[in-house]
Amino acid sequence: MVLPDKRPLILASSSPRRQEILRNLGLDFSVKVSGVDESFSDGLKPAEIVELLAERKVASVSEEVSDGLVIGSDTIVVLNNQILGKPINLEDAFRMLMSLQGSTHSVFSGLTVMDVRTGRKLTGHVETKVTMRGLSESTIKKYIATGEPSDKAGAYAIQGFGAIFIEKIEGDYFSVVGLPIRLLADFLNDFGYPILEIGQRS
Repeated sequence: MVLPDKRPLILASSSPRRQEILRNLGLDFSVKVSGVDESFSDGLKPAEIVELLAERKVASVSEEVSDGLVIGSDTIVVLNNQILGKPINLEDAFRMLMSLQGSTHSVFSGLTVMDVRTGRKLTGHVETKVTMRGLSESTIKKYIATGEPSDKAGAYAIQGFGAIFIEKIEGDYFSVVGLPIRLLADFLNDFGYPILEIGQRS
């Protein structure tokens, strides 16, 4: 079998969850944090927001490298058309978790992959439905005390202690973690970078 040229992969994110996903696929990659402004205009739909921010991260990092495929992703939690970002303090985390408990919300993850050499890019998103079981105030406070919710959209981590609160999900689990693997695999394959072949060489 003739394997494709192994171009560098650059992840435009400092997220340890996204890095772990790529490592678990056996991929070699470097990390460059974009540091871009993550604000957005009012009136944008959740899918538009995550795609916009993923593209913005990739554009920023692409200016710093001369070759490779840059991967950018952004994730938000949406409940009743309200966007729940990362909590600003403990009280905010408590408010978010109280609103999410006993209900179903959506997690949107946007993804962009760009070939720096050609400027070609692919952008898309995945929506996953997550149902959280009912939680008592004391349980929520104990969870917040672990420190896990502090830097997570929606104030919970599905891959951590937060997993015990999840009743069911409909869609891509990895999208909720922060990086939609199926969509990423499709994009990389389109760029001639099949994960199954490249990962085996790492």
